[in-house]
Parts: sequence; structure tokens; C-alpha cells
Amino acid sequence: MKMQAEVIREGELEKRSDSLFQLWKKKLVVLTKDSLSLFPDGHKRAKGKELGFGSILKVDCVERTGKSGGWPGRPEPRQEIDFRCPDQSCWNASITMALIDFQNKRAIQDFKSRQEMEQAAGTQERRLARAP
Repeated sequence: MKMQAEVIREGELEKRSDSLFQLWKKKLVVLTKDSLSLFPDGHKRAKGKELGFGSILKVDCVERTGKSGGWPGRPEPRQEIDFRCPDQSCWNASITMALIDFQNKRAIQDFKSRQEMEQAAGTQERRLARAP
């Protein structure tokens, strides 16, 4: 059973569709420490699309005109997803900070794993050097 992640922020954003006309559609967005979840009907009743931070490379602000700010999320190497939000809503900062925190934790875990592997390899080498 999957545990519910702690919600950092929840609210409505607009996402540009992938269709030919690229219309903006309102989505309920839930930000957690590991992902962004998008719900199409503005409610959590429908099954949402989860964008895990493990697959997002970066978040950039791409539009700051009038009453909206927007940015592309990149969940896959060549895929870009455009969002826009009400001015001064700080969504960009919230998502960026959550992504940085996720990436920092992952880098620390990777470093610790490498250290443990190197220590284990060193212990094995010492055992082999002592063997008659």
C-alpha cells in the first residue's frame, strides 16, 4: 500500500496541451517532496498524472507577462510541459525548491553508496593481502 506523501503545496495552474492548438487547461496541482501530480478535473477524484522529480531535469520560468508566470517542466529528456500560474503565487519558487531538495538528497545518497562500496572493496583487498 502506497503511503500518502506530505503535501507541500496544492492549487490550480494552467497546463498547455500537447494538441495542435496548444490550449491552456486548468489543472489541480499537488506538490510533494518527490513529485508533482496533475488532476484534470480540478479535483482529486480523477486519476492524476504524477511527474516524479527523478525524471525532471530542471524548471525554468519562461513567461512573465501581465498576470501570469509560467515555466516548462522536463519530465523526459526531450519533453517539455508548460505551466502558467497567477502572478505572485510563488509556484515557481515552490517547485524549484522542492526539486533542488530532492536532487540534493539523491546526491547525498549516491555519495554515501559510493563510499560504502569503496570501503567494502578496501576491506576485501585487505583480506586478500593477508591471506597466505
